[in-house]
Amino acid sequence: MASFSVVTNIASANAQANLHTTQVGLQKALTRLSSGFRINASGDDAAGLVTANQYRQDLAVLTQGVRNANDGVSDLQIKDGALANVATLLDRLSTLATQAASGTTTNRTHLQNEFTDVLSEINRESTVAGLNTAAAFSVFISNDNAGSATDGKIAGTIAAVTTTSLGLASLSVASQSGAEAAVEAIATAVGTLGTSQAKIGTLQNQLQFAVSLAQSQVVNTRAAESRIRDANVAEESANMTRYNILTQSGIASLAQANNSTSSVLSLLR
Repeated sequence: MASFSVVTNIASANAQANLHTTQVGLQKALTRLSSGFRINASGDDAAGLVTANQYRQDLAVLTQGVRNANDGVSDLQIKDGALANVATLLDRLSTLATQAASGTTTNRTHLQNEFTDVLSEINRESTVAGLNTAAAFSVFISNDNAGSATDGKIAGTIAAVTTTSLGLASLSVASQSGAEAAVEAIATAVGTLGTSQAKIGTLQNQLQFAVSLAQSQVVNTRAAESRIRDANVAEESANMTRYNILTQSGIASLAQANNSTSSVLSLLR
């Protein structure tokens, strides 16, 4: 049996509750569409937010790691260019020493002067390029899966390239015997220089491979974060349309529920 009450309007209360729920859903859909994010507050997806934030932190590390690697490549290119110049200077030393080693050469003073100048230039270029002392080379790119930096770092030691480290400092072509010894010492120095060039080349290749991997990880990590954090525009557009319709029907229902109590007055006439 139906009952009528002017004190408590159950239909109106139900309509208001449903309208409130609809308004919450509409607000959420509008927020997601306007921001582009599915997660705009911790309550939207607490567990998903933790994972998305971890991906975002990984992206920050990888992005900076790529910059670090590119800076490392630039530094190695500077050193490699200096070593190429040193190799050319060694060729000149070989030419001077060979000329001075010939018995037909009578005036070795000018040869010795140029020989000394070339040795000085080797030391100067070595200092400018930061090759005057042995130095540890290290570039941090990213953490490994275990959270350690061990596998995320490219490192090595670049040997000093000076006249002393190449065994050239005490050479002289002022005499034929000295020039003959210089030819042999310079040949050894060429091999020593080649070892340094090989080390720099190896580090360059490692960094380039590391950059390729890091860039691939950036793309995949960004996609993983997007799947969690970003809003699905098609889905949210459908939600907005649905909640708009429910809002209008809810308002109409609330108005009807509020007016339904007026029928009780007819019982008092």
